[in-house]
Amino acid sequence: MAQPLTIDTHVHYFPESYLKLIADHGKRCGTTMTTDSSGARFIQVGLLLRTGPITSPFIDLNERLAEMDRQGLKMHALSLTQPMVYWADDDLGLKLCVAFNDAVSAAHRTHPDRLIGFACLPFQNPNLALEELERVSKLPGIRGIYMATAVRDRELSDRSFFPVYERIADLGLPLFLHPMMINNERLKQYYLINLLGNPFDTVIAASHLIFGGVMDAFPNLEVSLPHAGGALPVLRGRLDRGFEIRGECKVIPRPPSEYLRRFTYDTITYSEEILMDLVRLVGAERIMMGSDYCFDIAYNDPVGIVTGAKSLTDGQKSQILWGNAARLLRLG
Repeated sequence: MAQPLTIDTHVHYFPESYLKLIADHGKRCGTTMTTDSSGARFIQVGLLLRTGPITSPFIDLNERLAEMDRQGLKMHALSLTQPMVYWADDDLGLKLCVAFNDAVSAAHRTHPDRLIGFACLPFQNPNLALEELERVSKLPGIRGIYMATAVRDRELSDRSFFPVYERIADLGLPLFLHPMMINNERLKQYYLINLLGNPFDTVIAASHLIFGGVMDAFPNLEVSLPHAGGALPVLRGRLDRGFEIRGECKVIPRPPSEYLRRFTYDTITYSEEILMDLVRLVGAERIMMGSDYCFDIAYNDPVGIVTGAKSLTDGQKSQILWGNAARLLRLG
């Protein structure tokens, strides 16, 4: 029986080639690969950011495909996750991107009907990012570009990124964002660094894209926000109020809430009620299925989250499961 047309647009992948580069060369940039007593690996960036445990589902494509079959998923759109590549110097940053992008393309060539990917770029050096963008745009299986919600100390509205945005838009590649942890002492307990930090990091990035003029400067640039837009939907009224009364917010031609339909979103809400709020706000045509695989917080049944949503019509479910992503990622 043919696999139903479904795609998970928010999943993470660590190729061994990427991990080996960190293990062999990361130390010169303050980043190390460590292993605990169980054999699990972690990436330690300075004193603030620790990624892991990097378990086998992040790495093993056969294990991933078996889990996709269990979940009823036709396709994964592979992407990197923290710590990304911005902590590295220019030389290592580019090599990390090349290693990841080539691995994703190789995975697609081996499993063309099951795996595609979002390329990472060394945005810490926009000139190098442009060079790698030109290269990866020709690689089989690359269907989008992946970017964190900040690059070192630069917000996404930084003008140094504008040439890269322009070329991404010209190539018709959507830009998918992912939070970088907000490291704050008040978030260290109760997993709040993820539960609260990630959704607020997303709204910070989206606000810089809106107020910083990126969405107006590049009307054809498609930007996808993770975790159902984070806190952006619920804070739209507050952002509009700033636009109404604060001079420093009157830098865009219309209220921030009117930009919400410029973005696309995934389904990671952990609440059907919140998902339906998002559907009513931006339309089902701007929402794609996501799970956050392979993290422990991920949906274990991302397809069922959509098909079991009683308030969605069959047409809306079909859009979210496949149609919207197929159109945006040019899957045919």
